[in-house]
Amino acid sequence: MRDITSMTGKQKEFFLSGKTKEISFRRDKLILLRNAIKEHEKDIYEALRLDLGKAPFEAYVTEVGIVLEEITYALKHLKQWAKPRRVRVPLMHFPSSGSIHAEPYGSVLIMSPWNYPFQLTIVPLAGAIAAGNCAIIKPSEYAFHTSEIIEKIISEIFEESFVSVIRGGREANKSLLNEKFDYIFFTGSPQVGKVVMESAARHLVPVTLELGGKSPCIVDESADIKLSARRIIWGKFLNAGQTCIAPDYLLVHSSVKNDLLNELKASITAFYGQDPLSSKEYPKIISQRHFDRLMNLMESGRIIVGGRSNSSERRIAPTILEDVSWDSPIMQEEIFGPILPILEFTDFHDTLATLSRRPKPLAFYLFTSNRKNEAHAIRTVSFGGGCINDTMIHLSSPRLPFGGVGESGMGQYHGKTSFDTFSHYKSIIKKFNLLDSSSLRYPPFKNRLKLAKKFMGR
Repeated sequence: MRDITSMTGKQKEFFLSGKTKEISFRRDKLILLRNAIKEHEKDIYEALRLDLGKAPFEAYVTEVGIVLEEITYALKHLKQWAKPRRVRVPLMHFPSSGSIHAEPYGSVLIMSPWNYPFQLTIVPLAGAIAAGNCAIIKPSEYAFHTSEIIEKIISEIFEESFVSVIRGGREANKSLLNEKFDYIFFTGSPQVGKVVMESAARHLVPVTLELGGKSPCIVDESADIKLSARRIIWGKFLNAGQTCIAPDYLLVHSSVKNDLLNELKASITAFYGQDPLSSKEYPKIISQRHFDRLMNLMESGRIIVGGRSNSSERRIAPTILEDVSWDSPIMQEEIFGPILPILEFTDFHDTLATLSRRPKPLAFYLFTSNRKNEAHAIRTVSFGGGCINDTMIHLSSPRLPFGGVGESGMGQYHGKTSFDTFSHYKSIIKKFNLLDSSSLRYPPFKNRLKLAKKFMGR
């Protein structure tokens, strides 16, 4: 493993040179990154195929395309984002002006997961570069081939003192977390997120934690059943369910349950054919350990769709479970795989009350034509982000902040929010010397209380 302490030292020295604070420098590096991704596009597709079995279309739409859109959006708006912003100051401080200045943190650590290994590494990197930081990237070794192409791209276009890649397993993570970075951006499981936060606390380093959780999907009696089924199946089984914002479980009103089940079955067949395990457009499970875990969870209910698997290829067919309760093993952890448990309800408000007492999920999905139900759900349930009458697409817009709340994470990114995440905002009041009208602040104060009240707290 490379000398991490030496590498972080080089990055801190390079940052102190002031080069990364130049807007032209940041733009040039983002353009270099965008061009390199386009140049290696086919290599990225092949890496994602080897790691996760992704087809080129899925690889582009969920990984490469999102990254390119984020970089292009940053390039378009960077000058405006970085511009100092004028703000009004209290009359008591006249004559003066106020301004807010965005400055980069310095050397940041970006730790990414294996499920969307390219997107979830490069999108935060683009934000860090746009904000003027140096960065060390730690991709997941579970996605070995994608980590390899990321390292190749980064080493070709950037000096180590600006952006570098560290690969390895737990020992590499441990060594990195022993270093003092200026900011840590972590995407992964809540269990590892706690370790990251403990490390950050030792160094008093700010963090963003993008975690996960059990994201509910509700279908009420007013929903368009056929359209709801298509969009649920698409969101749930994209990347074989290995998506942090995938619908984790389905809550359906008892009056439409049978109709929905029929449409869910029809959508699975329409998308993946009679034998999903042989479909070239259906991904595989990342590792044997995760495969075994999912097969055990499948015993939590009665299989009504799917259930077939191929251990040698680590493939599990899209599976739907009935006879599942809140106490079932599959409802105790994030599934992160192609298994969809179904629970039914009769009272919408009671269901929302139940969800409000559970850990706050990263995503929330509601299928309804009832505007009162829509408004009540958004007002009642706390979650990171979500959709009405669709799944997962809220992640794809650079204009929408993305992130969790409570146990599903802290902090947000995408678009301008990425720039904000990797920036510290300095507040400045510039006082003019022509007039010292605020002399009333100086002692002795005498009878100035009434005068102060005229200027403050009105």
